[in-house]
Amino acid sequence: MSENSSEKKTANPGPLGLLGFGMTTVLLNLHNAGIVELSIVIVAMGFALGGAAQIIAGISELRVGNTFGGTAFTAYGLFWWSLCLIWINPFGVNPADNISMGFYLALWGVFTFFMFLGTLSHNMITMTVFSSLAVLFFLLSIGDFTENRHITIIAGYVGIFCGLSAIYSAMAQVVNGEFGRKIFPT
Repeated sequence: MSENSSEKKTANPGPLGLLGFGMTTVLLNLHNAGIVELSIVIVAMGFALGGAAQIIAGISELRVGNTFGGTAFTAYGLFWWSLCLIWINPFGVNPADNISMGFYLALWGVFTFFMFLGTLSHNMITMTVFSSLAVLFFLLSIGDFTENRHITIIAGYVGIFCGLSAIYSAMAQVVNGEFGRKIFPT
């Protein structure tokens, strides 16, 4: 489309949301896998890219009528904000314990499982992102309930895979959109 065209093109908010999700998920799961410590780097990324970028993408998806994308990005953006609040505990209430975190993560696993069912009508990369995310949440939940660090480490590697899958999906959408044809399969 040329700059002089009066036709307005609607941008795809999906890649922004997927990058927000994917990059933050990789970073957090480097921690879960025991590769890096939890630090302000992860908290800041969770608040900005994981939270804000996904919420913006989610609202944009809702505005164009994409209920699935809008629900996913907005909910997971708010997940990141809630997780950051849990970590920094600005309200001074009792800090999270393994049981409360186990239930928190299990509920996100249930939500993600149902979102995964919605992806069965989508492409393979979207199914991969949501199926690995559901496994990630359930493994993290089990790791917290059992206080078994080995399960959390395994979850970390599942999370790294999940995040990289989301980054790939985002980049495939950007590159394929720019070339107007499928360069990267989805």
